[in-house]
This record gives sequence, structure tokens and C-alpha cells, in this order.
Amino acid sequence: MAGFQSFATLILAGSLLSGCMTATPPVDVTRFHNARLAPIVPGTVSIRANVTDDDRSIEYASYNAALLRELQRVGFTEARDDSEKSDYVVRYTLERAVLSAGGARSPVSVGVGGSTGSRGSGVGLGIGIDLSGPPKDKIVTDLSVRIAKRLNGNVIWEGRASVEAKEGSPAAQPGLAASKLAEALFKDFPGESGTTIRVK
Repeated sequence: MAGFQSFATLILAGSLLSGCMTATPPVDVTRFHNARLAPIVPGTVSIRANVTDDDRSIEYASYNAALLRELQRVGFTEARDDSEKSDYVVRYTLERAVLSAGGARSPVSVGVGGSTGSRGSGVGLGIGIDLSGPPKDKIVTDLSVRIAKRLNGNVIWEGRASVEAKEGSPAAQPGLAASKLAEALFKDFPGESGTTIRVK
């Protein structure tokens, strides 16, 4: 009995651990640059969001932090304050939209199978119940980033990352989406120009 309880405890612990691990969907990433002709030399950066409203200031703060973390990882440093003229200006645009799941799906499906013979007939009734409910809409988050020289405004690198996550899922939340998109966007920086990759 003790062995069974230990086994049951291990099963429960494993299920709790898997529940804590959030499965995040893949991110589609595209980058453009001329790093082969003019290598990108890291320097100081200032990060600016292309904001049209102030209603999402907390969400933008999450993206600012995520982008700065990834930029520092690849060699850039943050300008100390607005009075310091940074080498580069990093501007980004954030767009979120709802992707409809489409038509309704019945939660109950019924299948009937019959057979006949000389000794009578039999009918089998099979009922399959789908407890998952109707499909949820998806939240599509797009992050576009441009790195430009402050001195002349020339863009040295730009990229776009996009992810789809079920509405209400952890991966659809701004904080997790910010980290996931920024990390994917700067993976193997500067990346292959003009190619779309999928980052898991």
C-alpha cells in the first residue's frame, strides 16, 4: 500500500509540475539589415514606443523592459538619461488584434451503427461528448522594431515578430508576450536578412 501511495504521489507531483510550465506558441520572425556590407557596431540606445494613446502605458513598459534586456544581451547599452545623446534610437510599434475562431462547434456528437442478420438485428448507439467547448478566439500580437542612427536617422536594422495565442491563455498576456517576442526577435542577432523563421 505504501508503494502505491508513493507512486500516486509521484504522479500528482508530475501533473502539478506540468501545469506550472506554460507552453508558449511559436513566434514568426523576419529581419532586414545590411550587416554583411556594414557590420552593426553596438552602442548606446534610447527606446521609444510609437504610441497613439496612453491607455496601455503598463503594457508598453513591459515591452520597453523586454527590448532593453535583449538589446543589452547582444551588446548595446542604455543611455543613462534623456540628456545623453544615444548612438541609436530604437523605435517600436505594438499591435494586438482578435482573430475570430469562426463558426460554432457542437459539444455533443452522436454516431449510430447498425447490423442485421438472420437471427435478428442489433443497433449500437455511440455517444461522444466533447467537453472542451467552442474554440476560443486568438489574440495576435505583432511587434515591429527599428534601430536607427541618431546622427542621420539611417535605419541599420529592423525586424518584426508575430505570435498567436488563445484568448485568456497565459501566452496571450502582455508580460509573457513581451518577453517571448523580444527574445525571438533578437535571437542570433542580427539574424538572416529577408528570411522568415519560426522560433519555438
